[in-house]
Amino acid sequence: METNNKKIIYNPDSKESLNDRKTFGGNPDGMLNFTKPKYSWATELWDVMEGNTWFPREVQMTQDAKDYKFLTPAEKRMYDLVLSQLIFMDSLQTNNIMDNMNPLITAPEINAILSRQSYEEANHSKSYAVMVESISDNTDEIYDMWKTDTQLRNKNKFIADSFNCYAWEPTDENIVLGMFANQILEGMYFYAGFASIYALGKSGKMLGSSQMIRFIQRDEVTHLLLFQHLILSTKKERPELFTNELEAKVRQMVRDAVEIESAWGSYITQGQILGFTDAIIKQYIQYLGDQRLTAVGYEPEYGVKHPIPWVDGYASFNDQRTNFFEGNVVNYSKGSIDFDDF
Repeated sequence: METNNKKIIYNPDSKESLNDRKTFGGNPDGMLNFTKPKYSWATELWDVMEGNTWFPREVQMTQDAKDYKFLTPAEKRMYDLVLSQLIFMDSLQTNNIMDNMNPLITAPEINAILSRQSYEEANHSKSYAVMVESISDNTDEIYDMWKTDTQLRNKNKFIADSFNCYAWEPTDENIVLGMFANQILEGMYFYAGFASIYALGKSGKMLGSSQMIRFIQRDEVTHLLLFQHLILSTKKERPELFTNELEAKVRQMVRDAVEIESAWGSYITQGQILGFTDAIIKQYIQYLGDQRLTAVGYEPEYGVKHPIPWVDGYASFNDQRTNFFEGNVVNYSKGSIDFDDF
């Protein structure tokens, strides 16, 4: 199978027409022309992401600093582990998008939206810094936890290794598998942590943290949509790549994600967080796995129902009208959180 090189940034000799443009493997001239996109979903999603612009210091964390001191030991442990893991994943993704994926994508409007995603991932890291600084007397303890906690380190290594397939050997199949790896990261590996923070908010604790996660998760919806559209666009252009063998590999990636993320959810909650049991956490991650598969045209793997639908309420804004997990975006403008709904 053909191995792809990084695109040429300055390429005035390119004769590639708009119709010739490809998600990867093309020959772009290096110009970014927003008035003539081939992939209109990319420019439309850019507008949504631009309209979502927010800054971490907008979120009030004063009460969280007080609440944190009165969390139970189990809640405090969970909160710290969640922060450490989210910090790692967004740090990883900031670089992965720009250093591994974007150089291989040869459609300029998709390059642009990937650069926007990379900025947002860095902004999420800034958000976690605001959270850590607000509640911790020793910020290094949380930032270094991914190195000192064996289970967290093993999870992070598995996620990081999933990107090596296209980073080090960018064959056609590996690039497509990399798209799926990013879809799974954005749509599964963050969610046990998000739900855990929402559980604290649901009990009236750490409301600023819940609001921060809502802003972050709203961004992750657009990142998820980005990769789902990228997969579907590639499938339309290169149907020969979407073999039964590829589907089997994707399904195994989803099964692995379910096992790893549900085990992580059990590890951080330890049966001591109201509303969460190991079975509920696993079913929730299985539900997400099914959603990720059906969004790109595959049959569900598990066929389970959403076990904690209240999480969706925390993830949506009052003036936002969207089927969150199907990702049918209508309006993603900023809003304020209202805990009276729960």
